[in-house]
Parts: sequence; structure tokens; C-alpha cells
Amino acid sequence: MKLKLMLWWLGVMLKRTRARKPEFREALTRLKRFDWGVATEDRAIARHYRMTPERVDSQSGLPVDLNLELRFRDADSATQFLRKPSQRAFREGLFDGRLRLVGDSRDLERLQSLLKFL
Repeated sequence: MKLKLMLWWLGVMLKRTRARKPEFREALTRLKRFDWGVATEDRAIARHYRMTPERVDSQSGLPVDLNLELRFRDADSATQFLRKPSQRAFREGLFDGRLRLVGDSRDLERLQSLLKFL
């Protein structure tokens, strides 16, 4: 339940940031569109975000057409990671198997550049 709430709240924060920070909208304009999602490996908990300069949409589930997916081994790993995301945490999560990246690693860099505005 905690992870579901965190992912929902992340969507609220992304929408608020898009509305309030022109730098975030500029970064989205450069990307044109960025679709990404977060899920547990068993997909019991999953949420995706579709971001454009005009709007940010957040919905439950994980469609197949996303640019990037962050898949966590379990809900506890995801919760721990999302509390303090950093490049070091990403790297450690990838190496020890708590996090699996589905998509291009350049998209991870794009995501990190967007999340720094939160």
C-alpha cells in the first residue's frame, strides 16, 4: 500500500512541477514526449507516467509502449529506493539485482534530469 501511495504522489508532484516550473516544461519540450513506468517484477504494483510539455498523465498499470520501465524486485526495495533516489542508488540497485531497467540507459539519464526539478 505504501508503494502505491508513493507512486500516486509522484504523479501529483510531476503535475505540480509541470504547472509551476518553466524549466521543467522546457526540458519536456526538448524531449517532446517521455513515457515511463515503475513496477514490481511481478507487476502486482505498477504505475506509468506520460509526460509532454502540455500535460502529465499518471495511471495504474504498465503498458508495453513505454520508453523506460523501472522494475523493482519487491515493494520494499522500490519504497526504499524511491525515498532517496540518486545516481548511486540506481547503480547499486542495478548491480545487486533490486532494480532492473527495461529500455535504453539514455532514457534513464533523461528521467534523472527531469526528476531533479521535483
